[in-house]
Amino acid sequence: MKKVFWLLAILFVGFNAQSTHAALNPSRPNSVANKKLAPKSDAEGIQFTETSWREILKKAKAEKKIIFLDAYASWCGPCKKLQKEVFTKKAVGDFYNSKFINVKMDMEKGEGPALSQVYPLEAYPTLLFIDGNGKVLKKVLGLQTPEDLIAIGKSVKPTGI
Repeated sequence: MKKVFWLLAILFVGFNAQSTHAALNPSRPNSVANKKLAPKSDAEGIQFTETSWREILKKAKAEKKIIFLDAYASWCGPCKKLQKEVFTKKAVGDFYNSKFINVKMDMEKGEGPALSQVYPLEAYPTLLFIDGNGKVLKKVLGLQTPEDLIAIGKSVKPTGI
């Protein structure tokens, strides 16, 4: 019995060490770190940018694009449904990836609380369309269908980015 216990313990430690090494070694092509930084090129749906808000604003100005911000909370059921059933649709991704800089932010973690002071929220999810100067062009509350989300995106007009 002791041999089985030690064998399982060694296997567990070995697997744990391997996954930790992969996460900390960005030079490895299949490491966890690389998967988080680089979006899958074959992935369908909206590709979200992961960087600081300041960098996102700079990028929006430089590319003359509007920011699409999904302001969510980790405990929010409609937010999860939106992320799982709407943002993953090919038609939604094709439209939003070509027209916007897409960002999703947990408004209760990281930069989220400070951002919620700048852009007060009434409910989750809140979808914001923001220009490169930080001005809100459109604010939409609640769960949307893929078709409605595309229609909303088409209705957003830049105001001189």
